[in-house]
Amino acid sequence: MTDDVGLRYSVDGGVATILLDRPQRKNAFTLPMIDEWAARLREAAADDLVRVVVVSGAGDSFCSGVDLSALEQVDDTPIGRKRMLTERIHRVALAVEEMDKPVIAALKGAAVGAGLDMALLCDMRIAGRSARLSEGYIKVGLVPGDGGAWLLPRLVGTAKAMELLMTGDVVTADEALRLGLVNDVVDDDEVLPRTYRLAERIATAPPVQIGMIRRLVRQAERIDLRTHFDLVSSHFGVVSALDDYDEAGRAFREKRAGTYKGR
Repeated sequence: MTDDVGLRYSVDGGVATILLDRPQRKNAFTLPMIDEWAARLREAAADDLVRVVVVSGAGDSFCSGVDLSALEQVDDTPIGRKRMLTERIHRVALAVEEMDKPVIAALKGAAVGAGLDMALLCDMRIAGRSARLSEGYIKVGLVPGDGGAWLLPRLVGTAKAMELLMTGDVVTADEALRLGLVNDVVDDDEVLPRTYRLAERIATAPPVQIGMIRRLVRQAERIDLRTHFDLVSSHFGVVSALDDYDEAGRAFREKRAGTYKGR
């Protein structure tokens, strides 16, 4: 499906793709584009056939953040700019946070400012060797507007996050791998194949269990171990009563791929 706002959405098997499609602007997003992005995430979350979401950028970049020309459309007051974030841009972040399906980012070229934050929101990231990551907000006199100050310390630690946020320094693909910002670095022409191989592997796993694993990992960032154990025991009890649990056991013993219904 092609949308005139600069974003394409498609579903192939159990994998949905959100393609940022403004290559002439390094996929910098406009406000209509961000609205569509959030809507497509909600669509993927509600579609039982979709089990994994891939986010990628057309051309030679992932996303260079907000298109500054879009700010000209915003009520130029403090409350107007606050509403731009809370009522529009942050809806993408919240849609990712609320869904129970893994989201994987395929990164090439620039992932800058809000573009990097959007990548960090995803559960996994595969980077091409051309990838260049930067928070960058400080260079235009802004603070991280899309979760960078919350996300980055959880991935690289507080001190390194402070450095990257306060300098806007660019991180290469290899350095991003060393810091734990990305899962793998491959040649640029292998980014999408590598990403889809990972997505398809996850898409063939029991979907309820995948969703619960995602929820447990994300909730673990905010709760103590005892509370985590309470959640784990509840989730364990639920999934062990599902048909997919029985099918997974049979498939493992018979050395074959399982066939899962999501219940």
